[in-house]
Amino acid sequence: MGRGFVTAEEVAKRAGVSRSAVSRTFTPGGSVSKPVRRKVLKAAQELGYRVNRLAQGLNNDRSNLIGVVGSNLSSPFISRQLDLLSIGLLRRGLQCLLLNAADARKDIAPLIELLFEFRAQAIVVLSGEPPASIVDECIANGVRLILINQRLDRADTNMVLSDDSHGAHLAAMRLIQAKCNKVAVVSSGSQTPAQLRRVSAFTQHMNSESIEVVAWSGGPTSYESGYRAGCELLLDKSIDGAFCVTDLLALGFLDAARLEMGRIVPENLSIVGFDDIPQAGWKSYQLTTVVQPLDTLTEKVLKALDSDEPETRLQLVPVTMVERTTAR
Repeated sequence: MGRGFVTAEEVAKRAGVSRSAVSRTFTPGGSVSKPVRRKVLKAAQELGYRVNRLAQGLNNDRSNLIGVVGSNLSSPFISRQLDLLSIGLLRRGLQCLLLNAADARKDIAPLIELLFEFRAQAIVVLSGEPPASIVDECIANGVRLILINQRLDRADTNMVLSDDSHGAHLAAMRLIQAKCNKVAVVSSGSQTPAQLRRVSAFTQHMNSESIEVVAWSGGPTSYESGYRAGCELLLDKSIDGAFCVTDLLALGFLDAARLEMGRIVPENLSIVGFDDIPQAGWKSYQLTTVVQPLDTLTEKVLKALDSDEPETRLQLVPVTMVERTTAR
């Protein structure tokens, strides 16, 4: 206990070769004779030596790190997204360097600047909007920047967006089909671009059908916020439908309706969510919701990382509706 990692110098001494021979042995394509390679690998195994990837990265102008910046990491949607993304990166021989933006408020520039210091070859932004100066710095340093579910009015950024507007239209049409007369639209106080797009598209569709909409927003994007929304909104007995812009909000809203407000779902209250997190399909919820396919979204992010094309690409991920039991 207390000693450092086994060094390449120790391996070289055990194998009776030079330090550079050890380095070449563990460098893909390195020139080293078979007898020397065998001695080095044998010594490394005996000593428990592992290559220092960080040190290797210092010798190159770019590491094998992909920076990922996000907040609300405990949410089921984000955690599943990170799961799929990190697996995809590992399969490509890349490593995920995750930075939590929860304390960064609306300025994620310092986090992205930190990723430059690690020589990350690309940066994936799950939450927050990078300022124009950071985008310029990414371009100047040849660092690919990929935004998920955010849209910048620039022509030099990779963006992967779920079709939020269409998803909100699907939710609106489903509540119209349920013959709702007065509906609530529930979002969190974070007011992310995706949430704003969903609220706006849903409200516009309902207004076009002359259906009254009551908007509620507050708190973090959490079950608790959805529960509070349900307790406050459903004091109005005339509300007979609700669109919650994330499933986590919808599950809290659904429990408040059943447990606190005495509503029977879906007989006198229809609820639609957005995302299709695993919990939405649990037997106690069976939430009717808009499916944001994470497999497809992640595939498009990885495709943007793999691409050699420098120009911007806006990739739109289609969404669908999954019918369960919370809408009439």
